[in-house]
Amino acid sequence: MIIIFGIFIIVLVLIISNIKIVPQAHSFIIERLGGYYTTWGVGVHVKVPFIDKISKKVNLKEHVVDFAPQPVITKDNVTMQIDTVIYYQITDPKLYTYGVERPMLAIENLTATTLRNIIGEMELDESLTSRDVINTKMRAVLDEATDPWGIKINRVELKNIIPPKEIQSAMEKQMKAERERRESILKAEGEKKSAILIAEGEKESAILRAEAKKQAAIKEAEGQAEAIVTVQQAIAEGINKINEANPQDGYLTIKALEAFTKAADGKATKIIIPSNIQGIAGLAASLKEIVDENN
Repeated sequence: MIIIFGIFIIVLVLIISNIKIVPQAHSFIIERLGGYYTTWGVGVHVKVPFIDKISKKVNLKEHVVDFAPQPVITKDNVTMQIDTVIYYQITDPKLYTYGVERPMLAIENLTATTLRNIIGEMELDESLTSRDVINTKMRAVLDEATDPWGIKINRVELKNIIPPKEIQSAMEKQMKAERERRESILKAEGEKKSAILIAEGEKESAILRAEAKKQAAIKEAEGQAEAIVTVQQAIAEGINKINEANPQDGYLTIKALEAFTKAADGKATKIIIPSNIQGIAGLAASLKEIVDENN
């Protein structure tokens, strides 16, 4: 009875120890008697003791590997250091397990070879400005080469492109000169715009001053015209009043004499007095003499 119980315990332990759970995004490669038997997916599985063997546990998640910088030579014989980043995923665990020995080393060497071939067809300036083109070409070549290994290359990125120090120095000088050139252009454009704005301001100011002078002259002329009209109207009204009052000849003669007196005003050298007012003028002189004697 004890022996049977012991055998039962041993069998139970063996069964429990051979129950395997495959987690999410993983696969197990099972070999039976040394040969490939099956691939376990996610879930619970039981292997046959002493016959089945878990050959490899494969992670199906996307992997990222950063390769060390590789020396490459451009078409114009410039040696650069370029390091790449590969994003890959295992799509076939069986091919990944049995397709190639040390897959990562194989991918690294394949990446270096492909990179040298692509960069070797480009000059330095083109290689520095064509990262997207290089990434696309490398991904296509690597994806095709790794397909028999059960590996899918999702993405390839050039992490760093490091040219020689003398090339870096020349590029820095070129960039500095370009920045200085752009700064000079911007400064010149600013000065040009400033001069244009100043000239336009002076032009508008001159136009406004001329317009103001014009308006002032117009107003002054209008004022003088109105003054003349007012004076003439006053004279006309005075004449009308005089005519309405029916003045005597003596009054008219005296007003004419006053007008001639004002006309002379010490400025005229000769005054011609009409004959009709000469008598009045003599009479006025005689009256003045009589008044002077009485005084």
